Amino acid sequence: MRTSPGPDWLDARVRSLRTSPTLAINELSKRLQSEGRTIYKLGLGQSPFPVPSSVVLALKAHAEENDYLPVRGLPELRGAVAAHHQARHGLDITADDIMIGPGSKELIFLTQLVLNAELLVPSPSWVSYVPQACLAGRRASWIPTRRDEHWHLTPNALAAALDGGTSDPKLLILNSPSNPNGYRIEREVLAGLAGVAREHRIVVIADEIYGLLDHSGDAASFASFYPEGTIVSSGLSKWCSAGGWRLGTFAFAPQLRWLLDALSVAASETFSAVSAPIQYAAITAFRGSSEIDDYLRDARSILAALGNRVAAMLRASGADVDSPHGGFYLFPDYTRLAPQLASRGVRSSSELCRRLLEDTGVATLPGSVFGRPDDELTLRLSYVDFDGRRALDARRALGSSMVDDAFLEAYCGRVLEAIRLMLRWIASA
Repeated sequence: MRTSPGPDWLDARVRSLRTSPTLAINELSKRLQSEGRTIYKLGLGQSPFPVPSSVVLALKAHAEENDYLPVRGLPELRGAVAAHHQARHGLDITADDIMIGPGSKELIFLTQLVLNAELLVPSPSWVSYVPQACLAGRRASWIPTRRDEHWHLTPNALAAALDGGTSDPKLLILNSPSNPNGYRIEREVLAGLAGVAREHRIVVIADEIYGLLDHSGDAASFASFYPEGTIVSSGLSKWCSAGGWRLGTFAFAPQLRWLLDALSVAASETFSAVSAPIQYAAITAFRGSSEIDDYLRDARSILAALGNRVAAMLRASGADVDSPHGGFYLFPDYTRLAPQLASRGVRSSSELCRRLLEDTGVATLPGSVFGRPDDELTLRLSYVDFDGRRALDARRALGSSMVDDAFLEAYCGRVLEAIRLMLRWIASA
């Protein structure tokens, strides 16, 4: 008897996956809000700030652009991106070394698709790297890290993974400042990692999507230490607060032109080209201006003060966590409170995340979806549930004054209230 198509027709690589946890928690939060629940959205990492006005005006000015643009991206935009990396990190690249895609997420996936290589990622890392490897039919390996080393990959750990692994080509993804923990990889560590990468001739994607939100404003690029084997990944989603615009950039080492060519072929058969109006607007973003410099300075100031305040509150509640270096994430570890939490039936990060959402309305993500053991009581917090436009306006009015606790209570109060709810719940364990 014939039957209609069903789930058994799906490829096994797809059947083994679920919706990206970051997107799933956002959808669940919205559904619970629609049911009348008060939900504090500390799950999805979306910048709270508005897109800079000059970039919005550029989008409006080019709204009628309707041509298919070159697969690799608009030449003027590729030139602006290359100049941006030249100015910030001294990279010896041109427009010919740049690829524009519908988000850096898509470009990372296509790289895994076209590159016949095993993926290496530190544990913890962003939730989509390893599922993308699964979709592409590639092997993926987690490399252990330690909390007291800011969860970052060390040269010794990378060397051990490469020396003890297979002889297959390797692709390493490094994210700094990091999602999920907000820490940057310092220059001396980058230099050590570069030496190992060079010795083993591996390809590295330096995911620097949060680079311009480093609190110091001076984050180093891995490509400065290993230029011949590095792809620098960036885009508009985080520093320009334009996640929904879906524009990502890849800056390839000239020696990796063969990989850029392959990615272009894959792009031509998949997304064809990024939206024309958004590409034209992105030229304004990457060329920069005094307005964008001020925007970034004020955004960093708010995020640094809020991140430090939240980290201090979490430490006072018994979490192991240090103050962040950039972005808008924290990765507290409550493993030291495991006996108290177990008395309430909480023995895993996924259960801790679920109970916090049910009992307090605070949406977080469990450390297990970032590659950590589920019995390790880690959570990722994205401290962005506040009105970013209102906060930026207030920050500008402060002038040279510092962002203090009174400012945070007034303009980032929902985040602080969410943390207080969390801490009261944990204290009752």
